[in-house]
Amino acid sequence: MLRMQTNDGWWLITHPDHARLAGAFATAWGNEIFCQPKPRARVLHAIASHDDGWAVRDQSPSITREGKPSAFSAELVGKYAAFEEIALQEYLAVRARAVRIIAEDDPYAGLLIAMHTHSLLTDHADRLTIQPDQLPLLDHFLDEQQAYQLHLRTRISEDETLTPSEKSEDAIRENFRLLQACDNLSLLTCVAFAEQAHLLHPLPLVDGSAAEVTVEPVGERHFRLQPWPFLAGELRFELPARHVAGYTFSTSKELATLFHAAPVASLSVTLSS
Repeated sequence: MLRMQTNDGWWLITHPDHARLAGAFATAWGNEIFCQPKPRARVLHAIASHDDGWAVRDQSPSITREGKPSAFSAELVGKYAAFEEIALQEYLAVRARAVRIIAEDDPYAGLLIAMHTHSLLTDHADRLTIQPDQLPLLDHFLDEQQAYQLHLRTRISEDETLTPSEKSEDAIRENFRLLQACDNLSLLTCVAFAEQAHLLHPLPLVDGSAAEVTVEPVGERHFRLQPWPFLAGELRFELPARHVAGYTFSTSKELATLFHAAPVASLSVTLSS
């Protein structure tokens, strides 16, 4: 779950809906300056589906020790200290499922998601926030993920539907970075991040170079990107969300009841140059 604070409660957004928004960003990505992803269908599938492993868990919202919805929030942007405020073992199980349910049918998309998962838990995780007796659990998971990535790379090398260029390390790395970028842009949107940010990695340009894209909030769910990576000068998207009143809750059951009783609303998202 992701949470966006309002004047009287929270907008709650499921991980799959957050990922669909990231996929919509990726679908629009590319212009005379920024490269479009290739192989297009498989990269877009990875980005739009990278959090499908969360679907079951997000149907049972829970609360933190403080009574807030257990969710990714603005406080976690740029770090993974709290592992989305859920137990490490449960978190790792969800992450493993998110990789495998896609990789079984599409190893290329699965590899991009596996690389994303590994990056979250190495480049963006604060190991000091993990209990020492839990660190072997994390390290074992990372070792398993590395081994699974090698398996997926072997399957990709044998895939005759992909061109040599699409199988190359450069292409895979660029597509992974696009997943990271669109995921991060969606996260900023879903938590209404109020500060300037960037999309994590330099992104490939048509001329062979790369550029960092900055993101500046200019209004309610309205962000300005520079340099502009899309063809149209302004883009609008819709984001499904449910609103729950109140900032804290007595039990997870109370939160879940309110969540399921709330109608699904459509929040507008605007990107401009």
